[in-house]
Amino acid sequence: MSLFSGNIFSLGTENAFKMGQHILRAEDKLGSVTKLNLGEPDFPLPIHIKDEIKRQLEANNTHYCDPKGLLTLREAVAENVSQTRKLDVDPERVVVFPGAKPSIGFVQQAYCSKGDEVIYPSPGFPIYESFIKYVGATPVPMHLHESNGFVWCPEKFASLITPNTKIIYLNSPSNPTGTVLSYEQIEEIAEIICRLCSKEVRVYSDEIYEKILFDDNEHVSIASMPGLEDRTIISSGFSKTYAWTGGRIGYAVFPTTKEAEVFKNLNINYFSCVSPYNQEAARVAINSHLSEKYVSEMVSIFQKRRDIIWDIFAGLNGVSCNKPGGAFYLFPNIGDVCEDLGILDYYEHMFKVDRSCMSPSGLFQNFALYHHGVAVLDRSSFG
Repeated sequence: MSLFSGNIFSLGTENAFKMGQHILRAEDKLGSVTKLNLGEPDFPLPIHIKDEIKRQLEANNTHYCDPKGLLTLREAVAENVSQTRKLDVDPERVVVFPGAKPSIGFVQQAYCSKGDEVIYPSPGFPIYESFIKYVGATPVPMHLHESNGFVWCPEKFASLITPNTKIIYLNSPSNPTGTVLSYEQIEEIAEIICRLCSKEVRVYSDEIYEKILFDDNEHVSIASMPGLEDRTIISSGFSKTYAWTGGRIGYAVFPTTKEAEVFKNLNINYFSCVSPYNQEAARVAINSHLSEKYVSEMVSIFQKRRDIIWDIFAGLNGVSCNKPGGAFYLFPNIGDVCEDLGILDYYEHMFKVDRSCMSPSGLFQNFALYHHGVAVLDRSSFG
């Protein structure tokens, strides 16, 4: 008898969180490490949100609450999503989660059966992919390319859709490329979905970076496109926008109240509810006029940093990099650098068993960490 179930080892992960032991080892050797491996803003939580958390704790708002999420927060989310996407969102379609991440896997558990297919961007946020085989579904990567700015190729996307397609993950602004899809590009994706997919197919629109935009880019939700509101799950949260990664507050807007009830039941089974004091503080984050000023200042700093680092990359031999229009990542192509450093040749001469769990960019990742004290993530960490 096996200790573990047969499918547990098909569950993927997020390498950004697995680097901790390697960083500690490098710090022992080098003294310090510059950590660029986690997608986390290095800003303090806004004071008006901190004050609300304190107020809620002092009021002893620390007990169980609605597994679906506090009505006050769901109403604030529904109003905000309605205004920003030009939709009419009922608070009963909103479910609050401990961060935006749980709904990614829950969606596959709720909608996918064995043999169903899940389309996801590659490179993309790794958790889209990590649950697919675990739930018995089939991964169908939508490969994105540097040559066209990592945007979705309509013809390629259309070719991936089959009668078995069940979930399509879309992320704009993108982690890790920083690509922001235009209205026209999302409109084209929406048209393909309406034309080729059944109404039982769900689009998971990850909009967690919706407010982190540069160069006058605008956020466009596919749920706003004709025929897509009743097919789209809008996911967002508070970790990136308010530098609140430890607060673990996210939400999803489902096409129907019936679907939202299914995810409420998943919440009950997995974690009962989300901390009520943080939920009330999240409501303040949405409604307070102070939030807009905070976010604007943070985004301005991110854009200045992007410009500095991108200019540096542009001046390096052997490095190419698309200029991100949003989020807070750069995704440089270091293929020529790997060749110049002899990494490609070294990789080709590794034992086959070692190559199976390593890549040239993974070797560069180790080189950057252990020789130069910089923690970064390799290409294979993103699908």
